[in-house]
Amino acid sequence: MPTLREAADTAVVQCLGITADDTVVVVTDDERRPIGHALYEAARDVTDDVTVLQYPPGEQHGAEPPAPVAAAMREADAFLAPTTKSLSHTRARSRASDAGVRGATLPGITEDVFTTGLDADYATIRRHCADVLAQVRDAEEIRVTTDAGTDITVEPGAREWRQDTGMVHEAGDFSNLPAGEVFVSPETADGTYVVDGTMMPHGRLDTELRFEVKDGTVTDISDDDVREQVEAAAEDVGDAAYNLAELGIGTNVAVTALVGSVLLDEKAAGTVHIAIGDDAGIGGDTDAPIHLDGIIRDPTVYADGDEVHLPEP
Repeated sequence: MPTLREAADTAVVQCLGITADDTVVVVTDDERRPIGHALYEAARDVTDDVTVLQYPPGEQHGAEPPAPVAAAMREADAFLAPTTKSLSHTRARSRASDAGVRGATLPGITEDVFTTGLDADYATIRRHCADVLAQVRDAEEIRVTTDAGTDITVEPGAREWRQDTGMVHEAGDFSNLPAGEVFVSPETADGTYVVDGTMMPHGRLDTELRFEVKDGTVTDISDDDVREQVEAAAEDVGDAAYNLAELGIGTNVAVTALVGSVLLDEKAAGTVHIAIGDDAGIGGDTDAPIHLDGIIRDPTVYADGDEVHLPEP
């Protein structure tokens, strides 16, 4: 198992490709300080123009960081953001990407997940992403089924599939580290999905959570705790909180077992994850203060009726 510093070197050198000419900002919070400072030290060995910004943890995933943090992200050449609550689906992150800043968020990262998830060959992950993307990118319908009861069909429509390879070398590139997924924000979806892997606030599940979806909206949630999260978000944004936001396929063959971290488990090769809430940062048009991923084990995926060959760990 690599050390924090070795994992940070992978993120800085292999994933972000930081050079001596880059201006780098590391954004972290009080609870992720050791990871943030490991990334700072790794970047400091490459460039003299590196800053670490630390602030109190956000109240929920998708909460905007303080304005000075958002401004610093937008003005850098590259950013790394190990935080307790996700910055992936914030306007701060999307505006930095739109400004040409390359970067990676590490939401909810722990030291164990950091060292495990960065102990990977990201060139291999990139090849698996390309293979899955080639199978799904032109499909009008994607259907996912499982023995546990999942049977859902999504239609990407005009929205493009994206890939998170972990290789963030060009201006505006963005990744969620640890990386390894191909995903889309569908225009609509119908059916049932059963989460039997990992989902917040529970972590690794020992039961199954059932969700009903109609016309791209989640209409029924079997779990009280997840339902309460969505209802709380709906107090601010109404029905947008119930948006079926994402269908993703894991491609990271280094993740051999689910550990209870959504950040890592959604990348596990051979899994599917489906998310509720915000999709404005991944190609959709729904702004919501939540993005709740649920990981589905042992799925069968069809693209216009043809089975998709998923990578195996």
